[in-house]
Amino acid sequence: MSAPACPADAVARRTGWPLERVLFAMAGTMTVLAAVLALAVSEWFVLLAAFVGLNQWLFVAVGDCPASLILTRVFRLPRSVPR
Repeated sequence: MSAPACPADAVARRTGWPLERVLFAMAGTMTVLAAVLALAVSEWFVLLAAFVGLNQWLFVAVGDCPASLILTRVFRLPRSVPR
């Protein structure tokens, strides 16, 4: 048995998280971060939350977003529901 190509591969195999669950976690984290930064630093960080929301709608409408393409190609995360 060969070693994983990178640490993220090992984490993905160990946790078994599908692509959609990782995307949901990333989007939630970025939205909370954007809200905190908008309150603490500058209201311009609201644009980060808007960008995250647009990418979520892109994933819903098309089936892919920039983050999903990176996660499937680089980290080889499986989809929970095949297309």
